[in-house]
Amino acid sequence: MELETYLKKTADEVNSLLQDCYGDPKTALSRAANHLLFAGGKRLRPALFKLAADAVTPGASQKIMQAGLALEVTHNFTLIHDDIMDKDVYRRGQKTVHTLWGEPAAILAGDVLYARAFFLICNADAPEGAKVRAISLLARTCEEICEGQQQDMSFEEREDVTRDEYLDMITKKTGVLYGAAAAIGSLLAGGSEAQVDALYTYGCKIGAAFQIQDDLIDLLASSEKSGKDQASDIREGKQTLIAITAREKGIDLKPWRRSLSKDDIVSLIALLNEKGVIHSVEQEANDMISSAINGLSVLPDTTEKKLLADLAWYFIKRDY
Repeated sequence: MELETYLKKTADEVNSLLQDCYGDPKTALSRAANHLLFAGGKRLRPALFKLAADAVTPGASQKIMQAGLALEVTHNFTLIHDDIMDKDVYRRGQKTVHTLWGEPAAILAGDVLYARAFFLICNADAPEGAKVRAISLLARTCEEICEGQQQDMSFEEREDVTRDEYLDMITKKTGVLYGAAAAIGSLLAGGSEAQVDALYTYGCKIGAAFQIQDDLIDLLASSEKSGKDQASDIREGKQTLIAITAREKGIDLKPWRRSLSKDDIVSLIALLNEKGVIHSVEQEANDMISSAINGLSVLPDTTEKKLLADLAWYFIKRDY
């Protein structure tokens, strides 16, 4: 099966399960919690959960897929809180939760989703010991996501963020939830310790690479393609891997922290290409993906293993 077909099929399955679980909200708070959850999305985390489960035990996801919703619910809880902190008005083409219901209700809506995630794992048709370990991992993951978000916010006040600090931040903010998705799927499906550990590492690496690709898309993709203001990270002085690598190569990006025309952006990209910045950042993401895929050697050779490799490359080959 092609990856695109698999992801579409899994997204449809996830949407159906979400409808079954939460499609009839009884209160205003439930409607606020559902708002972003039902606004779309690629459902990549439950897809990774499913792939990991079936990679260690063929067909295992059929019994535990509801637990895969926990990863999507957790992701959406973090988005609601991120939107409050960033004061964003739109997400997925719709008004954000705090814009519609106010900040206090939005904070509570995020908390509701956080609670739902643990309930979903508790209800999984899996051994009790495996569920306890899964809950422990998800709790630790949520703490690390918060730490990553705090690091990211603190970077806004600094000009000396190092490469290692940035990579640690994106692993926590983005990578660990993908790591948890893969590890929890394999754990509930009866995977070995080696398989669970390898899939956790795989998820963390492809998640971090996903964020690096987002940085590249912000710079390289037109506003028409990405739906975002091109080069906004550069204009706002964000400490991305592009900015850090440019500084390492002696390039001062401060003069570019202004309104940029299309010609300005073309000139900026040309400069960063000439100095090898973009190639260096792309190579970092490529190395992460290669390392992640190499770690899958503990898995049997199945369709799911191939799709895991395809998913990893998809994370850094997408252009929007």
